[in-house]
Amino acid sequence: MHTRTVFSFLTFFLFCLASAQTYEIRYTNSYNGKVQTDQPSTIVLVNKNENVIVNTAIKEHKSTYPFEITKVEKPSNTVVSYAFLKPGKIISTSDRESVGKQTFELTPETKKILGYTCKKAVTKVNSNTIEIWYTQDLKLQGGPSVLGQNLGLVLEVERNKNSLITAQSVQKVRDAGIESILKGDIQTTDPLGYKDLLWKSRFTTLSIFDRETINFSDASQSNDSIKRYANGTIILKKVKFPTLAEGENIFTELRQQSNGDAYDRTGTVFVIPQDKEKSFFDGLEKGAKTLPAYDNGNGKHYYGVVSTENYSPAMEMMRFFTAFGIGNFNHIQLKGKNWQTISPYRQDITELKPSLSGKELWVGVFIGNYDKGGHTVSLDITIHKSDQNVYKNNVAIPLFNTLNIMEMAGQDYSTMFNKDKGLWVEFTLKKDLKNAQLRYTTTGHGGWENGDEFVPKTNSVFIDGNMVFSFIPWRTDCGSYRLYNPASGNFQDGLSSSDLSRSNWCPGTVTNPNFISLGDLKAGKHTVQIKIPQGPTEGTSFSAWNVSGVLLGVQ
Repeated sequence: MHTRTVFSFLTFFLFCLASAQTYEIRYTNSYNGKVQTDQPSTIVLVNKNENVIVNTAIKEHKSTYPFEITKVEKPSNTVVSYAFLKPGKIISTSDRESVGKQTFELTPETKKILGYTCKKAVTKVNSNTIEIWYTQDLKLQGGPSVLGQNLGLVLEVERNKNSLITAQSVQKVRDAGIESILKGDIQTTDPLGYKDLLWKSRFTTLSIFDRETINFSDASQSNDSIKRYANGTIILKKVKFPTLAEGENIFTELRQQSNGDAYDRTGTVFVIPQDKEKSFFDGLEKGAKTLPAYDNGNGKHYYGVVSTENYSPAMEMMRFFTAFGIGNFNHIQLKGKNWQTISPYRQDITELKPSLSGKELWVGVFIGNYDKGGHTVSLDITIHKSDQNVYKNNVAIPLFNTLNIMEMAGQDYSTMFNKDKGLWVEFTLKKDLKNAQLRYTTTGHGGWENGDEFVPKTNSVFIDGNMVFSFIPWRTDCGSYRLYNPASGNFQDGLSSSDLSRSNWCPGTVTNPNFISLGDLKAGKHTVQIKIPQGPTEGTSFSAWNVSGVLLGVQ
């Protein structure tokens, strides 16, 4: 059903003559005493057969999708909800119990609203105190929500003493049934399904991977839609991002389970920029050593980790760490432990929007593991229209990413911090960059007693030779996620491996980036340097630091 058709039915609905007398009550919304002029006013149509709740935007043909119409059928008090998700897409559900289950404290207080004597009733909804003022003068029952439908005609509702909806007028109108506007194909669903479909219609979802396997196996093969690299430890898919408006937020959401691997593993969700002659995709296709090499003077070469004039590294969207065996190892029983079945990871990546908007890019997921069963993952990216956009940058430039995504295809661990030079990157700005920030993500690795995973180390960030930020990345909350780690080892001291504090990560969690203020940067050449006092090698054990950096700002 198209918008104009829906509204023509609504017009007919409002003016169609029927047997029962209908009253139209209009309400205004206010918050802390200020009328909310940017919100449509609620309209309630009340008669002895049914109540219909709409708003002025619907009546004036200005409502945007999705929107809802609510009907309360009498005398059964059945609440029927209709959601218009998009043109031609209407869903419906009914509830015969919610009105009857409402409980109120009836008070002796009274006051006049629009000349009618109103009584006060109080109830609690999800810890919110709701005060309802209703009149019985008109011998009608109804209101601007499903609350208080049996009390009388609700003329005012106040929530927590600050949010108010108040009747501004009560007048007689010609009667009509809701059926006159709800013609067409209406999908009926259960209340939970209705809420889910309505919620999901409020944002855009890019479904990228659905229960895909990330494992280590020679049998891993690409297909027409998903590419697999490094013996199956990397999955990749081409994604077309829509043009993203300034007021939109973007999130990445990944769900992971063990499919055989019992250990905590490093994972990353990344996108491959294709704005330069070479990209990380070339390394996946032709080998890591075809990418630009970084040399810190320790005799090793680190391929594809830093930006050059002709190459952009993989841009990290989200760093995550798998839990110890979640899902596949939930058969391990411990008294009082009810294991979670899936690890959810969700992160706001709105600041990366300038590098995604309107582009077709490779999006990938990597989990470092050597297990044939490995892990299963699902990945969505969601786009939300919002007034809560704190990111004002229009530039997002990937500068470095030392996480060895091609580990199982020969890309070396990031051990370049064993020299004072650490990581050093030169970059050129074509224009001045205002309010510059470095989106910096760091995690330390080396999983033995003296390894950097378990030893706090200072990370220092230098811009053009000047230190702009220094901190010790350290997580002390890992024990909070014990129920995500069924296969975690238990020690004689009463701790589990998943309890232990680590260098900015925990098994089963996301590592949040730091946003480091750089001030304003002039056009021309600049350098960024990362220094970390990496611990020494002990036998075959060594430490490494996975750091990624994206330059943000306004040009």
